[in-house]
Amino acid sequence: SGQSVNELRESFLKFFESKKHHRERSSLLIPQNDPTLLFTNAGMVQFKDLFTGKEKRNYSRATTCQKCVRAGGKHNDLESVGFTKRHHTFFEMLGNFSFGDYFKKEAIEYAWEYLTKVVGLNPNQLWVSVFENDDEALELWVKISGLPRERIVKMGEKDNFWAMGDTGPCGPCSEIYVDRGEAYGKDETIFDGGERFLEIWNLVFMQFERFADGKMIPLPRPSVDTGMGLERLASVVQNVENNYMIDGMQSVLQGFAHLVKRPYGKNESDDVALKVLTDHIRACTFLISDGVQPSNEGRGYVLRRILRRAIRYGKKLGCNRPFFHEGVDFVEREMGGAYPELTQNLSAVKNIIYYEEEKFFETLENGLKLLETKMKAVKKGGALSGDVAFQLYDTFGFPLDLTEVILKEHHLSVDHAGFQKELEAQRDRSRASWKGSGQEGVSEIYKEISAKGMKTEFVGYSKLEADTKILAIVANGKLVDELEVGLEVGLAGEIVIGTSPFYAQGGGQVGDAGTLEGKEISFVVQEAFKPVKDLFVLKGELKKGSLKVGASVSAKVDQERRLERLRRHGPGKQVQAPDQRPDHDRSGRRAPGR
Repeated sequence: SGQSVNELRESFLKFFESKKHHRERSSLLIPQNDPTLLFTNAGMVQFKDLFTGKEKRNYSRATTCQKCVRAGGKHNDLESVGFTKRHHTFFEMLGNFSFGDYFKKEAIEYAWEYLTKVVGLNPNQLWVSVFENDDEALELWVKISGLPRERIVKMGEKDNFWAMGDTGPCGPCSEIYVDRGEAYGKDETIFDGGERFLEIWNLVFMQFERFADGKMIPLPRPSVDTGMGLERLASVVQNVENNYMIDGMQSVLQGFAHLVKRPYGKNESDDVALKVLTDHIRACTFLISDGVQPSNEGRGYVLRRILRRAIRYGKKLGCNRPFFHEGVDFVEREMGGAYPELTQNLSAVKNIIYYEEEKFFETLENGLKLLETKMKAVKKGGALSGDVAFQLYDTFGFPLDLTEVILKEHHLSVDHAGFQKELEAQRDRSRASWKGSGQEGVSEIYKEISAKGMKTEFVGYSKLEADTKILAIVANGKLVDELEVGLEVGLAGEIVIGTSPFYAQGGGQVGDAGTLEGKEISFVVQEAFKPVKDLFVLKGELKKGSLKVGASVSAKVDQERRLERLRRHGPGKQVQAPDQRPDHDRSGRRAPGR
């Protein structure tokens, strides 16, 4: 029933390579050039600086299949996942990009040729929308596709005008829809946003730059950015009614159905749980493989919420011991050919999930006991106090939504204002030790340091020690030239170094610890973090002497702590065993790779 997900992904990338596009690997799920973004949520994220002209590469057209996560921050559909046909925390986005090279005409030609000639969709089922003021795009569609004008519709700014933000590059877009027929909605029209007319591809024509006063001027090099959800395209090609029925999802879903001994399609609540497990194991596997680790803040907290939501649904299926980590194998079997890092990091990812499961099963039991006791004291129809909800969150790791779900079953609610008050107080306490999670942006100081051209060379994959120089010192949020130990106590500071053996795990995760030693100098490194691209910062305490900008020191990683972290969580990057050949599938056939 149509091409497989792996075949579709490869056919898209090959098609655009034949049109002289450079095939670029998917970037990491932790955005490397945008600290304000929680996760990479679209194909254009890695090319942002190319579109604005800040960065140059040796190609002007590219194609990718980008790993994306939309959970937490602006895009947060977490609670819908499992209940709808197309909400996901993790999905893949196919895209082709032009950086001041081709524009509307070629973008439309390529899209039409790929969908009708390569994939073989029926042109009679295709519809197109254009921005209401973009007559140029409308005429191009008529000429290139031969579609009747009544199947090319104009839509307003909300649907068909794209912007990077309130200011910056922006422009009209054109969306391609498939009419799936009357079975999906007899009286439905393309304007209803229902099931019958399914939008599959968005072509963005970056034409203008918008300024704070609302003025728009034409860009000197108009560009193209497109995005098409691979899972959604597969659902059309394989003619299935929802994304969970495509082969790439079914292999994972059936793996879980077999594991928990609950067949899919027999019972609605079991089906919801199996869909949640399928979606969430994909997100967790890819996030951890890309270096995010479960924690109580930033990206790590979003990952922990996804994990715990999956474990809760597993519990509904009767799983009372760690089971979720076994799903990593299902994902790797399906996707390791396209994403070799999954094969490389397989055991590390499984270990991290297993460890989280063990911890959560313990706290779940203890938290449930506390909640049951406290619920007895609440009148029917009443609300649980905010401080109890916060205690459950802080001590037992219950997200607020978990507490709410349990209370709802007993016709009770929760005091949201009280919970928020406690949460704010905790945030104030933790802001002082914020580690660059990506949610709060980056302290202006590190942007300033980076703008001066300072960079750190990372050597930590091969070395635990390195001689280096102090590039900058930050104390109490200000740049200083020197840190000096007082009479009684050590002095806390943040040190930027030129060469770092310290592994800095972004996204609110803890990196390496160790020491900086020099002539009459001893600085204890409590953790390493990376607030902006190419800048490694060591947070810690000066125990002896005075530390000046420009000083030479020897940087040493605490090997025990690193080994403990690897034992528990696996490394960010592993040496690949020779028998793990991610570019071949299990049968020895070449797999659809990147």
